[in-house]
Amino acid sequence: SVLCGQEEIEHLSRESSHYSLTTGIIPSLGARSIRRVKLRSYIISPHDRRYRVWETFLVLLVIYTAWVSPFEFGFLGKPDTPLAVTDNVVNGFFALDIILTFFVAYLDKAAYLLIDDPKKIAWKYGTSWLAFDVISTIPSELARRISPKPLRSYGLFNMLRLWRLRRVSALFSRLEKDKNFNYFWVRCAKLICVTVFAVHCAGCFYYRIAARYRDPGRTWIGASMGDNFHEQSLSIRYVTSMYWSITTLTTVGYGDLHPVNTPEMIFDIFYMFFNLGLTAYLIGNMTNLVVHGTSRTRQFRDTIQAASSFAQRNQLPPRLLDQMVAHLSLKYRTDSEGLQQQETLDSLPKAIRSSISHYLFYSLVDNVYLFHGVSNDLLFQLVSEMKAEYFPPKEDVILQNEAPTDFYILVTGA
Repeated sequence: SVLCGQEEIEHLSRESSHYSLTTGIIPSLGARSIRRVKLRSYIISPHDRRYRVWETFLVLLVIYTAWVSPFEFGFLGKPDTPLAVTDNVVNGFFALDIILTFFVAYLDKAAYLLIDDPKKIAWKYGTSWLAFDVISTIPSELARRISPKPLRSYGLFNMLRLWRLRRVSALFSRLEKDKNFNYFWVRCAKLICVTVFAVHCAGCFYYRIAARYRDPGRTWIGASMGDNFHEQSLSIRYVTSMYWSITTLTTVGYGDLHPVNTPEMIFDIFYMFFNLGLTAYLIGNMTNLVVHGTSRTRQFRDTIQAASSFAQRNQLPPRLLDQMVAHLSLKYRTDSEGLQQQETLDSLPKAIRSSISHYLFYSLVDNVYLFHGVSNDLLFQLVSEMKAEYFPPKEDVILQNEAPTDFYILVTGA
């Protein structure tokens, strides 16, 4: 039989969806599919659903690390018990992930195969990210004891944990390709996270410069709060630092908080240079997103304007102009509402196009009296060449005495 059963079609759909917008391996020509590859019993596939949940959980911990590491570096001069305990718990999860990584298969980019050999996995991990992961997991209390005296400042070692941010970048990269999430909002969320992180880090670093300066009165925050700004509540000092960072990033700069000493001036110079690049990055991305969302409407307006100019220049009768505008308007509606996606269908393999055409048109053709008694094989071949067309009211589809090149089946209209 030419037509597949419903269960077989659903099975093929599930099998083929393995490659759709995922990080799964696409087999090369002549290679067997990895869907049938069975890994060793104690080796985890990087595409396993449970492992992906674990990775997502670690990303949440990375977000906590991205906030607390600059905060401890800038505002805390000694360990804070609640934060210290939480940090060690988070480090414990990442230490567990280090052990787990030795049992996760990896993709050999030369042969495009999943490697499940424990020795090769250990060598691959040991020569890449293992050292950075281990260093970023060492408790800060232990790091202070083994570090040289100039590097024993609390929070300095914690900045190495920002190495974990690579997980967030990988998550956003995966979400941008996931059809279950809106690309526009994923990109906006990524830009917001980048901006908030930059503002947070700059505010923490700027406060640290003032807190470590020899003369508290000659600092940007001391000039505003006085020499005893250390005695202010931590929340007030943090909000003040974020206020300065945001006003500087947005180039508002009211002047109420400004650099006083040379180190602060130097930091401001580099921060404003950084802001130039960050602002260009944000504006460029937002412009691209907005323009992409309105490009179809702008193209439609340009087409209508071109048709009107053509009709006016050639003195066409109003009836022809109305037909041109009606046709272009209907085409815009069918494209924007997803009714006409011929370009998308043409990019698909013939087997998929035939299945779509069979689903859309077979019942219509089967009810046409001209095809009563025709075999299913012929109807299947016929519908595979069909496509939907839409015409506005009062438009001539076929002219009298014109040699037709297409066969039309009227579905709705008169």
